[in-house]
Amino acid sequence: MSSRNAILAGARRVPGARLRLLPLLVAAALSSQAQAADLWSIARDALDNNADLASSRATYQSVEEARNVERGDLLPQIDATANAANHRTFESQSSAAGGGGGAAGGISDDDYNSASIGVEATQALFDATNWYQLKRSENQIDQQALTLEQTRQQTLYDVANAYFQILQARDILAARVAQEKAIGRQLEQAKEQFQVGLIAITDVHEAQASFDLARAQRIAAESDLQVSFEALERLTGKRYDSIEGLSDDLPIESPEPGNRNAWVSLAMENNPTLLATREGIDIAQDSVDIARSGHLPTLGAYADYNYSDNDVDYLEGHNSGAEIGLRANLPIFHGGSTSAQVRSNSYQLEAAQYDFESQRRQTTQQVRSLYTQVVNDVQSVEAQRQAIVSNRSALEATRSGYEVGTRNIVDVLQAEQNLYDAQASYAESRYTYVTDLLALRRESGILDIGALRTLNDWLKADQTVRLNLPEGAGSDDAMMDIGEPPVPPSEQ
Repeated sequence: MSSRNAILAGARRVPGARLRLLPLLVAAALSSQAQAADLWSIARDALDNNADLASSRATYQSVEEARNVERGDLLPQIDATANAANHRTFESQSSAAGGGGGAAGGISDDDYNSASIGVEATQALFDATNWYQLKRSENQIDQQALTLEQTRQQTLYDVANAYFQILQARDILAARVAQEKAIGRQLEQAKEQFQVGLIAITDVHEAQASFDLARAQRIAAESDLQVSFEALERLTGKRYDSIEGLSDDLPIESPEPGNRNAWVSLAMENNPTLLATREGIDIAQDSVDIARSGHLPTLGAYADYNYSDNDVDYLEGHNSGAEIGLRANLPIFHGGSTSAQVRSNSYQLEAAQYDFESQRRQTTQQVRSLYTQVVNDVQSVEAQRQAIVSNRSALEATRSGYEVGTRNIVDVLQAEQNLYDAQASYAESRYTYVTDLLALRRESGILDIGALRTLNDWLKADQTVRLNLPEGAGSDDAMMDIGEPPVPPSEQ
């Protein structure tokens, strides 16, 4: 089965099924604390409750039903009609020859009832327009299935990105808290040294300024951590008090296959957005064929039966009749509108072809860029790790110089700042690598739940990140309430 067909087959099984293939896995509980959510369980929540994904599912089902509408035009059509009426006639004319009023012969009925029923059955034998409309609806279903798959992969990426943004915010906050404590100790030491006359007041001011900056950075990091939890709530409709952290042992490796052209080839075969744009060409071609079929004749079979009766005084019995035959129609001239529609749809086909080429180029560029970025991320993570080692050594050397009088407090404070900036940058580089790798898989059309499960295996319950909300800031469940969906007539 080709990649496109596999995507279409998988997407057609998704609507209404709520992705029941995903088991519910919950993170290990901490002692005396609530269980922390992991990436796997949050991804399941998103696939069940994400509003964009649910909208895409509903749209797919709507397009699928539209095919049945088009198919109905090719199947037998049966209509029944009935009529009942009261008739009143008022005659004021008279016959000059007869010298009296009324109709000739003296027969007149000015008040009577009538009723009739009719049944007609038709069957299209040749109608190119309806056939092409059915073909177009099939292609529209395929396109929407690809759009649904693209939304599903985007949802998985958004969940993972939001999850690791939380972990990144936690690691940066940890660095800023340690920085504030370290510089706070340096400030206390400077104050003590100033009191005994070992340093000038300017050194105390320098330490105070550095401490205030560190405090501001710590407050900003706390805000970032709280805000980052909100993204998960938007994606899943649920609030998570804590999530599991990422192990320090996560391997940072170059993507496989290790060739960017191989990733481009994967994208050409699997990227749902690109494949959906290609389906757009087929849909536009179907529209051209529909317009051209306006020049073709139509042929259909029909059968009629009619029955009528009335209560006119001088009539007895009823009328009935049946008819069966063929009905053909040949359009000759409709003001040139059919030819104009063909030209209009042909231009739309041309636009669809250019849209596909634009999407192909964009996909190629994005895959190449992401591959290069992931390769650079691998090197960046190692460089940032080494930067921590170097800055820690530099801080120790600067402190030693400060103790013997060869370095001043400004040098020490700057070395402290450099060390904790390096720790924050290292945390950022690790999570950037993870999200860039997932983005590469998404752009190549191969981001699936298995990729998130692999990452989930590297999460640790003993590194839980918790959300500490201000008092009274509970979750507003009403914001996810869209009301009860309409009930189909077949289920009422």
